[in-house]
Amino acid sequence: MAKDIYAVLGVSRNASQEEIKKAYRKLARRYHPDVNPGNKEAEDRFKEISQANDILSDSEKRKLYDQFGMEGLQAGFDAGQARAQRARSARSGAGVGGEEFFTSGGFGRFSSFEDIFGDALQGSRAGPQPGQDAEASLDIGLLDAIRGVSTQVNIDHPVECATCGGSGEAPQSGTTCPQCQGRGHVKVGRGPMSLMRSCPQCGGRGRVNASACATCGGGGHTLQRERLTVHIPAGVDNGSRVRVAGKGTPGHAGGPPGDLYIVVQVRPHPLLERRGSDLYLDVPVTVGEAALGASITVPTPDGQVRVKIPAASQSGTLLRIRGHGVPALKGGERGVLYIRVMVRVPVDGGEEVRAAIDRLESAYGQNPRADFRL
Repeated sequence: MAKDIYAVLGVSRNASQEEIKKAYRKLARRYHPDVNPGNKEAEDRFKEISQANDILSDSEKRKLYDQFGMEGLQAGFDAGQARAQRARSARSGAGVGGEEFFTSGGFGRFSSFEDIFGDALQGSRAGPQPGQDAEASLDIGLLDAIRGVSTQVNIDHPVECATCGGSGEAPQSGTTCPQCQGRGHVKVGRGPMSLMRSCPQCGGRGRVNASACATCGGGGHTLQRERLTVHIPAGVDNGSRVRVAGKGTPGHAGGPPGDLYIVVQVRPHPLLERRGSDLYLDVPVTVGEAALGASITVPTPDGQVRVKIPAASQSGTLLRIRGHGVPALKGGERGVLYIRVMVRVPVDGGEEVRAAIDRLESAYGQNPRADFRL
């Protein structure tokens, strides 16, 4: 039997477009393939969520689905013919397809199990609900963003209130629910084919008109300081989100907790500049090294590397070192580290430095401004 797409998004059948959009965004963030690389189950769940949102966010598709289920969205489906067939089935007490059940009006056929117990199934969704996701920010240095780092963070983690058990109500307050008589559930359906669902009046708690819990103020949870070890993968950038499962807001009525998302903020480095997956580093060289060429040692995020400075290098010349840039979060080739040659001219020359410069000019003997015209 195909899944109920309302249940896929965790919303009721009378949910507004805003509620559907909010539910979709929350689930999409949790199961997006970029957040769960290589997780086939999460990928299938994301496709399921996307399909449900595509249908329920379109008023015409939603109307067809509400009346005929997924069959109504198939190519070539004739809604008028289907309605006429249902009308004939209702008059005759029989139809085509589905399963046969005993009803107070005799024997009839229904297109799905939910045609009989739709109200019961709808009511069951008022039971356990997952908690909301939470966010926390974390500042790291550029080198940690490039290399990846495991760090400890202190967060005020929401936990279920020990006084009220997460209900938000003061223990033993209020009165017994008149609809379910304190049981928290009611029976729906007729005859032997009946189901139990959460009581719509008290929400399954068994009591009504309860006062708010004094410990949590009615929120159902309190804050507890917790120290977490968080692994930041190599290659993160400003705004990257790292998921910590199960550390969000506690669920309702036994539902699972939400997730905590660490939002990364990267501090700039005094020497390295990041542009996407590439890095730029200004490296000072002497006049002699620039003129005659040299092999020098340059620091990189991965350690020291030998770089050859070509002869006659000008200040601002870019040299490329492949594989020493920023790693790709989704795998693949690393970025490039660009070395920008910066020629350092002596500030206080003296006679020896002046003589050396004279020898260089005599060796190269060209006026750099000979053809310099506008």
